[in-house]
Amino acid sequence: MSALSVSGVIAGYGKAEIIRDIAIEIPSGGRVALIGSNGAGKSTIVKTINGLITSRRGSICWDGREISKDRASLRTQAGIATVPEGRLLFAECTVMENLIAASTFGQAKAQRVQTLEYVLDLFPRLRERARQRAGTLSGGEQQMVAIGRALMTRPRLLILDEPSIGLAPRIVEEIFSVLGVLTQTGLSLLLVEQNVQLSLRSVDYAYVLQRGELVNQGPANQLMNDPTVKAAYFGS
Repeated sequence: MSALSVSGVIAGYGKAEIIRDIAIEIPSGGRVALIGSNGAGKSTIVKTINGLITSRRGSICWDGREISKDRASLRTQAGIATVPEGRLLFAECTVMENLIAASTFGQAKAQRVQTLEYVLDLFPRLRERARQRAGTLSGGEQQMVAIGRALMTRPRLLILDEPSIGLAPRIVEEIFSVLGVLTQTGLSLLLVEQNVQLSLRSVDYAYVLQRGELVNQGPANQLMNDPTVKAAYFGS
């Protein structure tokens, strides 16, 4: 059974249609990647799923319930969390304040203490930096805070938009190791990542996006050397 089902979705900005007829399935506990070049529409799909953009047509179902008209906050409360490109932390707030700010509703608030300990165990560096302002952290540490903040909402689907961008290879490896641990707990994952090979090694299934449309899909290991992946990534 799919936790998330996106069918026939069209969305964009102003009069422009950026994505057309998008259909994506993410099963419970599944690891799925979205691959495409810059400007292909990947972030627009992310924002349409999490409610920052309203779809113009099509269906977005979460656990069998239509959510395409729900506000972004309601989708978060329902279990969909996003780690946005650029992290978007509260730079003047401490690491701890950034984490706590995400857990202000329902189960997230009720289980805040347990979840916080879980996040700090996943990222021991954040425990060391708990009282440090987020804006003074390194890029890798900021990304850890961004992932930790998303986990504080106690999601069942974690969406990551370009998690490795601008980070040193060692930090990327550390972060993706944590993502591997998370998916073993049954958390579903949608990965939007500029590093195609890293992305395909980290998921079970992938969708290939080009100029706002899906051009291919399949098991990740079968797409490793597929020419449509190269064409979509380099925009050719």
